[in-house]
Amino acid sequence: MINEIDVRALTGLSQSEAAARLKEEGLNELPSAGRRSVLAIAFEVVREPMFLLLLATGTVYLLLGDLREALILLSFVFVVMGITLYQERKTERALEALRDMSSPRALVIRDGERKRIAGRDVVREDILILAEGDRVPADAVVLSCTNLSADESLLT
Repeated sequence: MINEIDVRALTGLSQSEAAARLKEEGLNELPSAGRRSVLAIAFEVVREPMFLLLLATGTVYLLLGDLREALILLSFVFVVMGITLYQERKTERALEALRDMSSPRALVIRDGERKRIAGRDVVREDILILAEGDRVPADAVVLSCTNLSADESLLT
């Protein structure tokens, strides 16, 4: 356990050490679900009860011999399905852009200098400098602080 350390004397990792650890251990980010394919989204849309009901109704119209009604109903079903697919893809892209925008930045000490880096580039044993309002980009050990409090609401 670290009891007392002269924080001013710390030089942090060297840039080469940090690069080696980043290569060896990977990025400091949570695993995220991969992008869904258009077919996966379409399958989810078709499994919705309302779409199943409309498809069944269209099939009943076909079996009863009312081709015109069946084609009108099924064409509207496919139009709505196309719109839903478009909106789902657009929503995924927007969420991905928000995820990239909200990626926290971190102030670290490397080679004895303060450097601002992406939170995902923080490696084990980096020295982080946090100020009021900063997000903690990784698990850390507090070396020195004054009136520290943390909002952990994002964790729940």
